[in-house]
Amino acid sequence: MKGFRSFLLRGNVVDLAVGIVIGAAFTAVVNGFVNAFLNPIIGVITKKSGNFTGAYFKVNGVQFPYGALISAAISFLLIAFVVYYFVVMPVNRMHQRFFPAKEPDVKTKECPECLSTVPAAATRCSFCTIPLTVQAQLPKQAYPQQ
Repeated sequence: MKGFRSFLLRGNVVDLAVGIVIGAAFTAVVNGFVNAFLNPIIGVITKKSGNFTGAYFKVNGVQFPYGALISAAISFLLIAFVVYYFVVMPVNRMHQRFFPAKEPDVKTKECPECLSTVPAAATRCSFCTIPLTVQAQLPKQAYPQQ
């Protein structure tokens, strides 16, 4: 029982529960907005009824209610828009401001022979096995000019 209680009181579970409740409430608000404002506006534009929930077409006597799909798609797009622009983008900006990306501590250099990246302290390339200290002392043109 103690383990179950600690599982329930763990921050992630509580945060998830709060997120689901807020998401359900927000979905109800967005659905109300779509049904009260957007569907009538679309109805004014198309000069038809603004209520898409009852729209359907028939094939061989079978009804396909596409109106509910249109309302659900509009609701989904609105929810995705609001979540992205009012939740995801501000949180990403906050993370960039307060937790900037750190530069890697590993120092590297390029092998002049094979152009592979090797650690800066290496004395021999791990790819082509040339000695890096000797290679660094070679002149820029290793071949004599003719």
